[in-house]
Amino acid sequence: MTSITPQNAPIIDIAGGVDTHQDTHTAAVIDTVGRVLGTEQFPATPTGYTALLTWMHAFGQLMKIGVEGTGAYGAGLARLLRAEGIEVIEIDRPNRKTRRFQGKSDPIDAIAAAKAALAGDRTGTPKQRDGRIEALRNLRIARRSAVDQRADTQRRIKALIVTAPDDLREQLRHLPAKKLITTCAALRPDTADAASPATATAIALRSLARRHQQLTAEISDLDDLLDPLVAAINPHLIAANGVGTDVAAQLLITVGDNHDRVHSEAAFAMLCGVAPLPASSGKTTRHRLNRGGDRQANAALYRVALCRLRWDPRTRAYMERRTHDGMSKKEIIRCLKRYIARELYKAITQNDQENTD
Repeated sequence: MTSITPQNAPIIDIAGGVDTHQDTHTAAVIDTVGRVLGTEQFPATPTGYTALLTWMHAFGQLMKIGVEGTGAYGAGLARLLRAEGIEVIEIDRPNRKTRRFQGKSDPIDAIAAAKAALAGDRTGTPKQRDGRIEALRNLRIARRSAVDQRADTQRRIKALIVTAPDDLREQLRHLPAKKLITTCAALRPDTADAASPATATAIALRSLARRHQQLTAEISDLDDLLDPLVAAINPHLIAANGVGTDVAAQLLITVGDNHDRVHSEAAFAMLCGVAPLPASSGKTTRHRLNRGGDRQANAALYRVALCRLRWDPRTRAYMERRTHDGMSKKEIIRCLKRYIARELYKAITQNDQENTD
């Protein structure tokens, strides 16, 4: 690590870059023509964040700082910088081809972050993580984990039933899911006979079924918190056709508390991975599927499209018309997701405009 502290130098405009890690952050400072003025490592603590900012200010007038991972290891630093009025730029992962030529180290990555912030290349405005949507994100993390674990528990119950003794298997194999969980949770095997495969199977089924019930109760408790929170954050979004609490929560989390960072509905569509990408050449004009963006937001828009295809007359009429034009169902759903993104972006921004009035 090197650091070149200016001695009696005139005040110049500078840009900073930070490569963030769990325990340390490596910072770099460059001038407006990209010359490296210094690099230094600081602990990833509040004291370290303050020392990092003081060190950067010693080089000149700080214009902006590019930070990798503002939503992970750089979250604490980003909060401090915003509180100090410093413009924070979210830096994407460096281009792989460039990294192969330049090599990789923490100072190299910090310098690359500073240059990217200065040039505006592969950058974005980071999410603010100090509002109600951040609280919503934290609650959904717990809920999604509980949902995943409950689904895994149910799969394991059914796998055990496949190899269970004949009498137990015949008793359980045809039961619907809800009745199956209740029946397994009510089993009363003799734990003193746990060495017997049949008894051990019953014990395992009871344990898994009770775990399933506990997770269901946990999900219900979280839903009781999420439903009013999402409705309070954006009632227009939750009222849209086909949009429930889960879909609305995911779209709000994708955009973040500072919705103005997504400057247009086209940008929102790209963020959600539903904007078709041009793939034309010569006399051929076509678009291809966008595999980028937030895949969870993409899945949320897909669920809205399926719901409207089932219940919304206008969407069903659109499906019939485009099918008559020769489009496949997948292509039609891709088009629908793009239209839905446009509509829901308006709902999000309409809520923002009312909050600022």
